[in-house]
Amino acid sequence: MDRRQAFLLIAAIGLVPIALSYGVAPSKSLGYLFGLSVTTVDGTHIFRAVMGLYLALACFWVAGALKPHLTRAALWSLVVFMLGLAAGRVLSLMLDGWPHLLLVVYLLLELAFGAVGVMLLRAEPRQS
Repeated sequence: MDRRQAFLLIAAIGLVPIALSYGVAPSKSLGYLFGLSVTTVDGTHIFRAVMGLYLALACFWVAGALKPHLTRAALWSLVVFMLGLAAGRVLSLMLDGWPHLLLVVYLLLELAFGAVGVMLLRAEPRQS
């Protein structure tokens, strides 16, 4: 396993608990973690959909870690995912102010993982 594949595996493993905290029991976990009140079917539905998206990407990253022909595509999806989340969080910081400390930690991790993903993509030998 090369460093790109190991990185994808680490990212996937790290994302799973976050995904589960959003969607297994959003009314309990999000209330406990962030003081969010998720009391409607629509709210639960949205957070479970987010969980599904996170878990689907984590599965793709594991596939990229295990199947070399998927590694580059999985890295690209990781970069887009992480930097997309980070961009949304930065926009929220500018428009809404400072969130819960854990969400700031998520922002820093997303920036770091996105940056490492970009570096790993740039370090690849060029293919014609």
